Amino acid sequence: MAYFSSKSTTFANKERHLTMGTDVFGRIPSVTKNLLIINIIVFAFGALLPNAVQRMEDLLALHYPTSPGFRVWQVFTYMFMHGGVTHLFFNMFALWMFGSVLEWAMGWRRFLFFYISCGIGAALVQMGVFAIILSKYQAMMDPSQFHDVIVYGWDAMHHGEYFIDNTLATISSLVNTPCVGASGAIFGLLLAFAMLYPNREMYFMFIPIPIKAKWMVLGYCLLELSLGLTGAADGIAHFAHLGGAAFGFAILMYWKKKGAFYGNH
Repeated sequence: MAYFSSKSTTFANKERHLTMGTDVFGRIPSVTKNLLIINIIVFAFGALLPNAVQRMEDLLALHYPTSPGFRVWQVFTYMFMHGGVTHLFFNMFALWMFGSVLEWAMGWRRFLFFYISCGIGAALVQMGVFAIILSKYQAMMDPSQFHDVIVYGWDAMHHGEYFIDNTLATISSLVNTPCVGASGAIFGLLLAFAMLYPNREMYFMFIPIPIKAKWMVLGYCLLELSLGLTGAADGIAHFAHLGGAAFGFAILMYWKKKGAFYGNH
């Protein structure tokens, strides 16, 4: 991994970008700040109006395309929904920490495009993984029966009812349980930070040993891959995280090929 640069950008400027975004709250660049505000407002709205949470999930959270709850805009809006305070906190902390740096480096237009693209890419990858898993079940069932399981599962979920049969429960869960969170977009930011500042030392959670960004992000992605392949039942969309990182990598490599990474602020 290496720094990306344009003819008008020097190494010193990159280091300046690394410090500018993390001075104080007032120095947070505009797109990062507005993304933080929107996420917090959406979460607060649901917390203050608990009766609206289910309706918000039905409309804004990401559902599998064959679910009765799917809406095309959900590949965008799901990024602003979160499953709890802890989920929101860690995503917003990472957005503040890495988004601030990257927006100064990229310029607000490229940063916004990058963030949204990684979030949408994460959704597409996760849905693709679901499609592969569901195809195995579809091969075992009559198409009309498969459709009935999805529709009944949607209605049952909204009445607090669930399938007893594990196969039917799995199908309904994959199709009708919504995905929420900015984690896919955040993983794109992590990947970008590691590529721009590969040797910057970082600390991971409670490990008191500095680790270079390139190794930390690589290790984190390998952990996500391992958890995703082993089917860890932790309620986390691991392949969405990897999808966000993969789309981020593709975008950065394209910009590098074009020889223009740093944008106008």
